[in-house]
Amino acid sequence: MAFVQFTKVSLAFGDRDILSEVGLNLASGSRAALTGANGSGKSTLMKVIAGKISADSGERAVQKGTRVSYLPQSGIVHRGRTLREEAETAFEDILAMLTRVDELGRELQQATEDDSRTAALLDEYHRLQEEAENRGYYTREQRIAMVLTGLGFSESDMDRPAEEFSGGWQMRIALAKVLLEQPDILLLDEPTNYLDIEARDWLESWLRDFTGGYLLVSHDRYFLDVTVNEVYELFQGKLKRYAGNYSAYETVRQTELESLVARYKAQQEEIAKAEDLIRRFRYKATKAAMVQERIKKLDKMERIELPESLKKISITFPPPPHSGRIAMTLKGIGKTYGSRRVLSGLDLIIESGEKLLVVGRNGAGKTTLLRILAGDDTNYEGEYTYGAGIAVGYFSQDAAETMGGGQSVLEYLESEAPTDLIPKLRDMLGAFLFRGDDVYKSLSVLSGGEKSRLALLKLLLKPMNLLILDEPTNHLDLQSKDILLETLTNYAGTVIFVSHDRYFMEALSTKTLELTAEGPRLFYGNYTYYLDRLERESQTDQAPGISGTDIPVQESGTNAVPDSGLGAAAHREAMKKRQTLIRRLEREESEFLAALEQLETEKAELEGEIQKPEVYAQAEKLRAVQAKLDGITLKIDTTFKKWEETAAELESFKAG
Repeated sequence: MAFVQFTKVSLAFGDRDILSEVGLNLASGSRAALTGANGSGKSTLMKVIAGKISADSGERAVQKGTRVSYLPQSGIVHRGRTLREEAETAFEDILAMLTRVDELGRELQQATEDDSRTAALLDEYHRLQEEAENRGYYTREQRIAMVLTGLGFSESDMDRPAEEFSGGWQMRIALAKVLLEQPDILLLDEPTNYLDIEARDWLESWLRDFTGGYLLVSHDRYFLDVTVNEVYELFQGKLKRYAGNYSAYETVRQTELESLVARYKAQQEEIAKAEDLIRRFRYKATKAAMVQERIKKLDKMERIELPESLKKISITFPPPPHSGRIAMTLKGIGKTYGSRRVLSGLDLIIESGEKLLVVGRNGAGKTTLLRILAGDDTNYEGEYTYGAGIAVGYFSQDAAETMGGGQSVLEYLESEAPTDLIPKLRDMLGAFLFRGDDVYKSLSVLSGGEKSRLALLKLLLKPMNLLILDEPTNHLDLQSKDILLETLTNYAGTVIFVSHDRYFMEALSTKTLELTAEGPRLFYGNYTYYLDRLERESQTDQAPGISGTDIPVQESGTNAVPDSGLGAAAHREAMKKRQTLIRRLEREESEFLAALEQLETEKAELEGEIQKPEVYAQAEKLRAVQAKLDGITLKIDTTFKKWEETAAELESFKAG
């Protein structure tokens, strides 16, 4: 079985430990995520796994023949070939294999049955041919078309020069190539950064069918939830494994962090008392010995450090100015590019306080609509008017292109911020990933992602009551996304936004506007409601909506007052049965969690066993321990799924 295994791997940059005796085992079938604070070393660890950089110490063992493919976050540019030709380079190593097949064919023609090498030549000949077939070489044209189309490229793109594509599309080309390579182990560092919702859905489906193993770094919580069943957290150079998807990791980690915070607070109190004692008696000769003892104790103390996520400060932006009930009115909005129509006949009233999500397939006109509503695009049909007292703020991915000059990040914001917010700018910058000395960086040296984050923060500093946001979560990590989500959820003004982050879309939206070739449709609910309506429409095959609008479905809740025909006694009996069921589910949930804890302990022991030289040096022992490890992993996955089902059922009953 193909695998990549780490044993006590360490790496330092200067005096900073990036990796400290890290252990990791990725094999065929692994479905893993790598998480950690921004700057914790996730990308570095991915490069070490991929063999791009070497560790200072420890062992990196790769099963013979294991193929590892790695996609970095950014920085890849393709030139000199068409898109189709660039995609074909994913099969270059197979061309070398087929050259060897031709050589073997010529050798076999000259060999005789009695030749001692004939059997070995035949074996290699058939093995290489079989590998080329298994990796899709003979169906590569269909595979290339399938992958590129899934990632959002059109048929007309296939023969375009690769250098014509923008940075985000360059990374899609790179992603397509590593997928087409069909490796045994796939390492993807932020693969969803430049994907729209359709391409993300396609990638999720591709990963579900992938038979190899993979390790993902992503800031898309939903994407991780549906693609992984184990999470590795990198914290202060140490790597720890958690069973389950990302939400399960967050649940377990939250409990651990609460304990960590309690120990941190206790230690801080101990430090404060010791430092106070030292200050009070430092210059008293009679207490000199005691003071020195306290100083030595503090010096030797192993300080507890908190993750960046726990140092998060709840930041407050300026409240929006008062406005009328109507934020914006649209009448007959339409837009064409040459002969292609992207918007047609959009009539809409947007009320103050709404959080309107705009959705649609790639090219449906989402960004175009936002540019029109923000006043950036004046060549359109129809008209729109802002309501009384409306002040508009607009964020787009190209909003930061003109940002530059010799000012530092902090100086730039200080010149833009209201006076009362200037003392809070360091906290705000930290929330948007400008930490430590980052605030003194010159605008001229900032990356595109850094400029984008700074432009978004600058926008939020101004008192606006209508925010128009195009992909505001790009280039933010999970912690920063949570801060932005909390800010916008509590924001009393109106938000019109486009996003490809499903968790963010579901949590923020209150209404959903769908743009399609058949015309716009308004859904009176968030993104989850919108998807549910689409699912029900596909099942019933009924015509959607009336006059382009969604008709809300009225549903009675489980807690509705029982009608008079039921009777109080019968209602009490029903409630009693419900409570009994809830208690049973709670008991089952506890049992599954206890079983998971036990299985995790057993797995940790086996993972420790497999790292011992006397085990991994002997193939038979390694296979035996690996078989046990695979069995335990399967039990963990099965138990976790049962826990998930029970927890979901329990939550449903409690909510009802």
